[in-house]
Amino acid sequence: MKLILACLLILLSATALAAPVSVTVVEPYADVHTGPASEYPVFHAIEKGERISVLAAHTGWYKIETARGIQGWVSASELSRTIVSQDNTFVIAEADFDSFQERRFEVTVSAGRLENTNALSVSAAWMMTANIAAEAGVSQALGDFSENRLWLVRLQHTPFPDWRVSPYWSLGAGQIQTTPTATLVQSGAESRTNDLLEVGIGARLYLVKQFSMRLEYRRLTALTERDDLEELNHWQLGFSVFF
Repeated sequence: MKLILACLLILLSATALAAPVSVTVVEPYADVHTGPASEYPVFHAIEKGERISVLAAHTGWYKIETARGIQGWVSASELSRTIVSQDNTFVIAEADFDSFQERRFEVTVSAGRLENTNALSVSAAWMMTANIAAEAGVSQALGDFSENRLWLVRLQHTPFPDWRVSPYWSLGAGQIQTTPTATLVQSGAESRTNDLLEVGIGARLYLVKQFSMRLEYRRLTALTERDDLEELNHWQLGFSVFF
């Protein structure tokens, strides 16, 4: 789980452009910083007429590469004074509610409760249409007597995608792996894996730029080998970034 979270933080730290864009500096110079903020030191200046490639974007800053292979970060205000071709300036894309409605991918980190234990979840979704999304996620809940890991894939339906606060419901399936604590293992308890079915409801609130918030409830049904069903309640609150 720690590895998953580390990879997710790296993913959220910079949003890659679909393809590098080549622009020309028309001001006397443009400062290049070592990181995506004004607090990072300036280590290079791009001269007027120099051609650079724009590689990635991150909250008002753009990662660039010069013709000599020097990479760094330029502010959006400076990049807006460059040209792509002839008199066409570089367009700074600002994420807003319109771009949120047109998103294609979304990554979410959530925290909540699985029955009486704390749970942490990471998921990624692909927006198939404005109303329907396919999502895959993993959750981990560590209790006093056992550790539960869940893998789920689901279809999510949003009936009113043009609402700033939009409800949705989901249907999914997956598996749950339950591992007893060391004390229970010594007493003979064994790990087990069961299939899962999911029915969920939730609501998504668009916040700002590329971020939204999700509150959801999932009713999970574990199909056990004892021919009976085990019902689990899963509440969680999460924050998403879209691309």
